Amino acid sequence: MLKITVYLALFTTALTMTTMAQTTYLPNGHEDYNLLDRLETRSGELSPDLFLTVKPISRKYMVRFLEKQQNNQELSLSGIDRYNIRHAISTSGEWATDENGAIDSKKPWFNNTLYRKQPDLVYVKTKDFFLSANAVLTASGIHETNNPDGLLFTSNRGAEVRGWIAKKLGFYTYFTDNQEQAPSHVSNWIDSFNAVPGADFYTHKGNTYDYLLARGYLDFSVIKEHINITFGYDKHNYGDGMRSLFLSDFGANYAFLRLNTRVWKLNYQNLYMELTPQLVNGLNQQLPHKYATMHHLSINATKWLNVGLFEGVIFSRTNRYEFGYMVPIILYRQVERALGSPDNVVLGINAKALAAKHLQFYGQLFLDEFTSKELAAGDGYWANKYGLQFGGKYFDAFGVDNLDLQGEINTVRPFTYAHFDSIANYTHYNQPLAHPLGSSFAEITGVVRYQPVKNLYLSLKGMYYSKGADTGSSNYGNNIFKDYDTRTPTVAGDNVHGYDLISGIKTKCALVSLNASYELKENLFIDLGASHRKFSGTAATTSATYVQAGVRLNFIKRDYNFY
Repeated sequence: MLKITVYLALFTTALTMTTMAQTTYLPNGHEDYNLLDRLETRSGELSPDLFLTVKPISRKYMVRFLEKQQNNQELSLSGIDRYNIRHAISTSGEWATDENGAIDSKKPWFNNTLYRKQPDLVYVKTKDFFLSANAVLTASGIHETNNPDGLLFTSNRGAEVRGWIAKKLGFYTYFTDNQEQAPSHVSNWIDSFNAVPGADFYTHKGNTYDYLLARGYLDFSVIKEHINITFGYDKHNYGDGMRSLFLSDFGANYAFLRLNTRVWKLNYQNLYMELTPQLVNGLNQQLPHKYATMHHLSINATKWLNVGLFEGVIFSRTNRYEFGYMVPIILYRQVERALGSPDNVVLGINAKALAAKHLQFYGQLFLDEFTSKELAAGDGYWANKYGLQFGGKYFDAFGVDNLDLQGEINTVRPFTYAHFDSIANYTHYNQPLAHPLGSSFAEITGVVRYQPVKNLYLSLKGMYYSKGADTGSSNYGNNIFKDYDTRTPTVAGDNVHGYDLISGIKTKCALVSLNASYELKENLFIDLGASHRKFSGTAATTSATYVQAGVRLNFIKRDYNFY
């Protein structure tokens, strides 16, 4: 794998000598994704610049879309919308038409050396070079009822740098040192899975988790405006909802090589990934690898309908990639069968539809494995493994400017994402690659977002789920890390049939949270929120309320409402 990576890196570097139009990407979870989503829906037409189902998206194409909406006479924009558009263009101003979209600071620091532009601590722009550098800082505290640890405190410190060289090579790097004391239900999750959500290696002392986060990439264009190659260490998300059944940004970063092709009304992405199977967290050891290849084709079938096709395969080889899975245009299932069917191949279909310039409907169908005859029989065949998602969004709800609603339902059958080879399951670094709940669950979740004034962001989130639990050595299909050949029968003497959507010990959880964020200065936020969580199932019913307050600079807010 190392040789392949080196050859690819040398090949891509050589290509930069004759190519242009590289880009950088908007980080997953950024608030501007909500702006882009609402503007596209309010325009009534899908944009060939966005393809929001596949994230992260290009800053260049984002700015191109926003500049079009600024001048869209048919789009009724509120004053807050126009402020948000100017704000989003400013934070990616190097991609504006005049390459100078970042807003000038009224009071630069140190003789016009720092904060020359509002979004950036360091801003350098010449004909052949662009650099933006910013500090990343946070400090937050959490008070949780019934938590003997008292006040919980979290701190993150680091830097973020992006830019381009000669308009041929784009680059990005991000690094933070993190100390985190999480609410009790998150700490329990960390202890159960031996993983900090979103992170890889960590240490802990008592209730304090210490870890580093780093991501970065190089990007260039092979064919201007059509094919980009990105090589880096980050994560991706396929979907239009709060969750993804295909590939989510919930877990840890990973090494990847990505080919993204835009032609006509199509966006086609190939993703080659180096992953880590389940492990015991620790240093001074060489960790094994596993690999994945995924591709996603997104088609704007009409002005209002987008349809996507997804395929992926996860496999284990001794320090090498399977060359058959490197072919960018092929059906992986056929390759996998030709190899003797040793790997984990998955398929998916997604769709998004716009309606009445205010509504958006979306969904996903994830297929791991199924038999049509057994599916029609309805007798709980264990290998009918699939997931369903359906959701909707309502922008400027009930005629109120900048009031947005979203609701979503997710269900996944037992044993989905699992495999007989525990290395080839749908996971990375002790965390699910898709939905945080694993499998054998039904979930409903929703959010209300409201921006009453330009600097104030309010959100109300709610979640309820019911899922099965695998306790001890039992395996009813919820724990995707377990070998599905070790399944526990639900009917005596039959480990083939009798598996309902929720098998095993049934657990239930309800969570609601209210949060407010106020932007004091560019990308400097004060956050205040409260959450209440109630859980019942494997033990006595537990209930907890926690209040969180903090300040963050150039940092995407940490969300604990995943489980």
